[in-house]
Amino acid sequence: MEKIIRWFVNNKVVANLLMMLIIISGATTIPLLKMEVFPEIDLNIINVSTVYPGATPSDVEEAICIKIEERLQGLEGVKKITSTSSENVGSVRIELLPGEDINDMLDRVKAEVDAIESFPENVEKPICKKIVGSNPVISVALHGDLDDNVLNKLTEDIKDEIDGLSGVTFSSIVADLETEIAIDIDEASLRKYNMSFQQIAQSIQKWSINMPSGSIKTSDGEILIRSNSQGYSTYDFAKIPIITDLNGAIVYLGDISSIRDTFSDQFELDFFFNGDKANLITVFRVGNQNALDVSEAVKNYVNNKNKELPNSVTLTAWDDEARILSSRIETIVRNARQGLVLVIFVLALFLKPKLAFWVSLGIPISFMGGFWLFAPFNLSINMLSLFTFILVLGIVVDDAIVVGENIALFKERGMAPEEAAVKGASQVSTPVFFAVLTTMTTFAPMLSVEGEIGSIWRIFPLVVISVLVWSLIESLTILPAHLAHSSDKEPDSQILLLVSKKWQNIQNKIVSRLKHFIKYYYKPVLTKAIDNPLSTLFFAAGIFVLTIGVMLSGFLKFSFFPAVEDDLAIATIEYPSGTPLEVTEEGFKYLEQAASFLEKELNKEFPNQGIIKNRLSTIGYLPMLTKTSRGPGNLNALYAGPNMAEVALELAPSEKRTISTEEVVRRWRKLMPTIPGVKELSFKSDLFSAGDPINIQLSSKYMDDLIQAKNELKSQLVRFPGVFDVSDTYNVGKEEISINLLPAAKNYGVNMMMVAGQVREAFYGLEVQTVQRGRNELKIMLQYPKGQRSSISHLENMMILTPNGSTIPVRQIAQLEIGEGLSSIERKDRKRSINVTADVDLSITNGNEVIASLTKNIIPQILKKYNSVSYSLEGEQQEQGENLKSLGKNFLLAMIVVYMLLAIPFKSYFQPLVVMSSIPFGITGAVIGHIFMGMNLSILSMMGIVALTGVVVNDSLVMVDFINRYRNEGNTIREAVLEAGPRRFRPIFLTSLTTFVGLIPLILEKSTQAKFMIPMAVSLSFGVLFATAITLLLVPVSYLTLEQYILKTEDK
Repeated sequence: MEKIIRWFVNNKVVANLLMMLIIISGATTIPLLKMEVFPEIDLNIINVSTVYPGATPSDVEEAICIKIEERLQGLEGVKKITSTSSENVGSVRIELLPGEDINDMLDRVKAEVDAIESFPENVEKPICKKIVGSNPVISVALHGDLDDNVLNKLTEDIKDEIDGLSGVTFSSIVADLETEIAIDIDEASLRKYNMSFQQIAQSIQKWSINMPSGSIKTSDGEILIRSNSQGYSTYDFAKIPIITDLNGAIVYLGDISSIRDTFSDQFELDFFFNGDKANLITVFRVGNQNALDVSEAVKNYVNNKNKELPNSVTLTAWDDEARILSSRIETIVRNARQGLVLVIFVLALFLKPKLAFWVSLGIPISFMGGFWLFAPFNLSINMLSLFTFILVLGIVVDDAIVVGENIALFKERGMAPEEAAVKGASQVSTPVFFAVLTTMTTFAPMLSVEGEIGSIWRIFPLVVISVLVWSLIESLTILPAHLAHSSDKEPDSQILLLVSKKWQNIQNKIVSRLKHFIKYYYKPVLTKAIDNPLSTLFFAAGIFVLTIGVMLSGFLKFSFFPAVEDDLAIATIEYPSGTPLEVTEEGFKYLEQAASFLEKELNKEFPNQGIIKNRLSTIGYLPMLTKTSRGPGNLNALYAGPNMAEVALELAPSEKRTISTEEVVRRWRKLMPTIPGVKELSFKSDLFSAGDPINIQLSSKYMDDLIQAKNELKSQLVRFPGVFDVSDTYNVGKEEISINLLPAAKNYGVNMMMVAGQVREAFYGLEVQTVQRGRNELKIMLQYPKGQRSSISHLENMMILTPNGSTIPVRQIAQLEIGEGLSSIERKDRKRSINVTADVDLSITNGNEVIASLTKNIIPQILKKYNSVSYSLEGEQQEQGENLKSLGKNFLLAMIVVYMLLAIPFKSYFQPLVVMSSIPFGITGAVIGHIFMGMNLSILSMMGIVALTGVVVNDSLVMVDFINRYRNEGNTIREAVLEAGPRRFRPIFLTSLTTFVGLIPLILEKSTQAKFMIPMAVSLSFGVLFATAITLLLVPVSYLTLEQYILKTEDK
């Protein structure tokens, strides 16, 4: 290593060129990187979705989901299979084991599903695809005084224009309703002409058709022949001839039916934006597109388009993720800038100004080098990656401090600058090299954390490794070259000279006091500790045992994932399934009224902040809840139905208001009255969550047992203090009518297939054709008019066409039984399942405490009573279990690797244990930090503790290395320890202090968007600070005790 250092010292141009290369490469890479609020989650899930038009959830379960589950059961590499059966649609999700090739598994799943031949005739072909996270950037609301058809057409036109913008690739219409030509034929017309729906459909198909008919080959060339009679409008279909009577009179379709160009009545939606009729277009980021660029292009389009639109119509940009990203970046950059200033200030207090400058220069060099490696590591600029730069702000100068301080020591001894640079850097190159390696190793456990959100944690180690690689290179090549050729002469300017001398006086006082502390406080305490090694070791062990006791006692609570507050406040209501849209509208009005009152109240209290910017109100589909709920354990979240409504308030950016989103939601909730008949009223303000804090999935083959167990579990949950919004996924569906044929049906030659088919055609509709009209598919549907399919009596009196051409009412050949169905059916591993969920007030309790009590006392009793029922923890609890289990396993492996790395330079099996003895006290510091800051432990706290171990080990490593050096110079063990401790005090103190102060701005940050990142910073900063105090005493004592024991053993 000395040769490499000497070469750079003797070739300062090369060192400067390398520095410029790193900085320029990093700076030019940054604009090319994609930007996003949160990194994309790599999901290991395949979804098989199948449409079964007109089917009930029970039909879908039996005809689709069970068949797919049975076919895929036993497929190698599958972790679990879950399914959801809803009206018209079945969805089967296959979660893979870690390490499985998802593309290979997708091919295997497709092959198995395609091999199923027993699906009903009306089932559409199953679609198999990987579940991938979408990347919405911004939405555009088109709102004003418009009827549905004009609104839909204008929305489509605007979508096409947005897709054509430079830098925009893909957008979608939120309320993109299916269009259809509805041909309503009443019972009387069918009977008058003695016709069936099938016969009318055949007539339509014969006349409404485009068909290529060959070609004519002439001497001048080939001429294609085709018929063009496909219908696309109500007029086209109205003139289709259906029958010709004996007199030659033609009866047209328009004569016997009402033909409408309309939206499918299978979906009932109403969208309002700021009180106006509206529709939404969501614009997505694709590939490496920059969210900020996409947002800017769309907002410019909106501004220009509004100038062209009539006054009654407005375009408004809404739910701008790029704005959130921009404010988050601004917050993190501000914290990084403040942390950098503090680090440089601390260095300047203890090191000579020029030395402090060259040491600090390693920060931008390493950071630019880190950005340079973002592309090969497939990293993006997001909240987590930028936060990691703050995390390593103080760590990145540790190696430079050790190298620079050692070079300065050799200079002070009178050695020539070039030789001092070479000797000083070479002397510490081995411990510095292995110190950086151990830091990288201790971050490595986060590379492969299991769970649906486990993949996002890989950002931390990848950014740290990217930065520390260049930090190591810079400290051992560029820094020695700069220090070797740095002039020590005084500045020529009198002002600079005066400032320099005043600063030097301040620095001399600080250094003098530090030396005084080392000589008169630290060294005597160290001597006393060495003279009483067992007392010191037992005292240290007692501190760690006390820490474990605090963690296990519940005094310090654990919440898995801190809430990430959004700039959206969402309120939703849900009525029982089957509730008509008109009833839901009544409850929706209460939400709207409360929101209006809240807005007035906030405007009065915060007059200049404009707390509520926009309001999106929807009935029949909950787009914002669907978007924000999609996360671990709920990846296919879709909230839709005429029994649901939502009001979403877009708030001013958090940094521009003095009230939190959580407080806005609390006030809104307080304003809401009790709404008669509502099944559930809920509020949401999180940008991202790891799932419900309490989510218990009950499974059984017997639905009655499941329902009873679910009810008992919910009744117990509501008794826990701090537990609220207790709910479950069991939803009683619409009433169902079962048709059971009577024996008399045989007398008419009628079977169930005939009756069910004719009833389906009349009430659901017969799809005659599907054609392309413009950018949309257009369905041609035959059915009864709505007025003849709105009551049970209409079904009872419906005439069934028999094989001999006569008709008979349904009531004479069938018995109708009215029962209760399900709105959806959940299944896990071939059993029906119900999830019981709840939220918790973290100021009172947490999910872990509630779950521990449930699994110990309550759930076993329920399972004993209903022995067919089993349970599993889902949502946040499942993520927590998988994350912590894999993190713990990876951490133990990392500790083994750290031990091996330490054993190499020390050439000892025991000295690495001395170095690692300081690790537990980093944990103690992290716990003290959380108590001091009044914070709960979280998964990010655990990540901070894991990362902390490498930083703690670094100080101990250099300490032990210097003790060994002093021993090799002929000193006794006691003399070497007493010499190395004071000698390494300043660099150890300085590296720990820079790590701590670099994180202070983030720890003290008050903005809501930084809250979730603070626990990791607290673990690292307080852990390093406390471990440093222990390291300066415990490591020398441990070294002395261990080495003396080894010597005694060898003497025997």
